[in-house]
Amino acid sequence: MLSGRRLDLLDPSPLDVEIEDIAHGLARVARWNGQTKGEHAFSVAQHCLLVERLAAELAPKLSPKARLMALLHDAPEYVVGDLISPFKAALSLDYKDFERRLLASIHLRFGLPAKAPAELQSLFKKADIYAAYFEATQLAGFEEVEARRHFGTPPKSLHAPRLTPWPTAEAEARFLERFRKLLA
Repeated sequence: MLSGRRLDLLDPSPLDVEIEDIAHGLARVARWNGQTKGEHAFSVAQHCLLVERLAAELAPKLSPKARLMALLHDAPEYVVGDLISPFKAALSLDYKDFERRLLASIHLRFGLPAKAPAELQSLFKKADIYAAYFEATQLAGFEEVEARRHFGTPPKSLHAPRLTPWPTAEAEARFLERFRKLLA
């Protein structure tokens, strides 16, 4: 990692996790394999900020620690990239287990439970799917009918974001700023 840490991917240690490495990596990983509109790729860092915001809209009394877990929901992708779900399923190893172990180390590094409670995991998944819907229709060229078929329809109570991909430095800085506010 740029911080100088060496992360053992098969046995990740919380001691080798740095938020600056996470923010730097996520800001450079493109959602939708870079197949989005705009001058810049829509980064996983920007996606994580969107998911955290949507989770808070879905559950207004969400604690800062729970919001931090929402922000970090895709943090393992700073190392492994953003693979689409069908590709993950086609791999011969248990990719989800690999991601879970890495996420557990990230959570422990920042004083969070290794695994989010089931109700929070469900909330984060909903927010993640709604984020994908908005990204698909605004950035990835999906018609609304196709997006609804793949992701469902977000509730009308959610404020639809206006998505514009940010330059990597901006995505990294905004991710770090939000992380620090939630951790404080």
